[in-house]
Amino acid sequence: MQASEIYVQNLEKHLSEENPLLVDVARNFQTIDKVAGELGLIRPEQSTARQIPWWPLISVLGLFSAGKSSFINHFLKTKIQRTGVQAVDDKFTVLCYSPDPEVKTLPGLALDVDPRFPFYQISHDIEEAMEGEGKRINAYLQLKTCNSENLKGKILIDSPGFDADAQRSATLRITKHIIDISDLVLIFFDARRPEPGAMRDTLEYLVKTTVDRYDSEKFIYILNQIDVTAREDGLAEVVAAWKSALAEKGLNITQFYTIFSPEVELNCDNEYVKERLEARRDRDLAEIHRRMQEVEVKRAYRILNALDATTKELKDQAIPELLKALFGWRSWTLRLDALVLAAIIGGVVFAGLMTGFWFSPLADAVAIAAALAIVAVFHLLFSALFKAIYRRRLARRQKQLKLNFNLVRAFDKCANWYLLATGKIKGWNEAVRARLEEIVNHADILIQRLNDQMTNPSGKAKPSAKETEKAAEAVS
Repeated sequence: MQASEIYVQNLEKHLSEENPLLVDVARNFQTIDKVAGELGLIRPEQSTARQIPWWPLISVLGLFSAGKSSFINHFLKTKIQRTGVQAVDDKFTVLCYSPDPEVKTLPGLALDVDPRFPFYQISHDIEEAMEGEGKRINAYLQLKTCNSENLKGKILIDSPGFDADAQRSATLRITKHIIDISDLVLIFFDARRPEPGAMRDTLEYLVKTTVDRYDSEKFIYILNQIDVTAREDGLAEVVAAWKSALAEKGLNITQFYTIFSPEVELNCDNEYVKERLEARRDRDLAEIHRRMQEVEVKRAYRILNALDATTKELKDQAIPELLKALFGWRSWTLRLDALVLAAIIGGVVFAGLMTGFWFSPLADAVAIAAALAIVAVFHLLFSALFKAIYRRRLARRQKQLKLNFNLVRAFDKCANWYLLATGKIKGWNEAVRARLEEIVNHADILIQRLNDQMTNPSGKAKPSAKETEKAAEAVS
């Protein structure tokens, strides 16, 4: 059994206990893997199911001293992360629930080799960003366990402080990765530092990556440490200054959440200002916590959307591009083969007519063998030439379309004698095309079933599981 099949089976086992609706999704990904694997679009050990995280993810990003760790400690009701005015941690920390009351810290290797976590094989990406750094995975990542009820059913990722980062390329690569896979991204700004210097380097990169994203609704922008600045300049003025600063970077934010630590005693002579700031903080913290608790629902929609997008990418983009290249290669190769053969036959006939001399049986056999050898040589030359041309085209198209499937690898696998002789591609036919279409339709049905779980427009009492089962039996 291949590693990808084992992965999906383990996934099904977990989902059957947590969310049975997603078991069907995992099986559909397995079908996609089979189709893509037979065509060579993915390697045997790969799985499209691994391209998405199956667990709800919340990432916390921002500059050091922006209060990220204090916020996490307050949310988890335990002091699991170190805090300070300077950068106190230079690693990405993945926080995961454990029934053990003792906090355990595990090395980054635990995340890199376990497909259940969001940093599976991230060492390969780090190696691409900085040669030789992939083997130093423990310098970039760590896993912490925490016995907090608020962490059940989700994974929290705390980013390191970004200033003065000597490992910037790898940090940016990991940052992009967690932004892409997260269900909710909390971006913290230090309200005490609205000057342009606070927007440099990675934070500026972070802001730019959030502009014009299709999933922009998953970003929450938080002005932390507002208790210090707002006392001096007024809350409205501070928020306006930050909106203006970020607008210069192309990020127009309609709403900032303005908070400060509930554990901090607000020193303010004006009782009205104090009450107003505390009320605003409590309201915004409650809203942020609500959004964090809802990630499991969003996760289910995200996975269904990923299934739909992956199937359509395979069916409507990757395979059509592959077929176009394969049949183009076959057509041009056979045309020139026929042209060479016709030229040889024509040359022999012309020579015979001009000289009036025809070969003996032995000479005929030798001539035929020589002609076939010439055709074979030219065939290999033409085949190699057109393969090189179509490889370059596919590599360019894959980059343009930003496909996750390897078109060049698939072309090398499918451009063979079987295709030349039969005009057919192993692993692809109308039945396979229909199966992919069924997956797209099934994704829509699963979304409707998820809607039924989450909504009830009619207001009628929903049938119990036993009643639903009896109704299904009656229909069958």
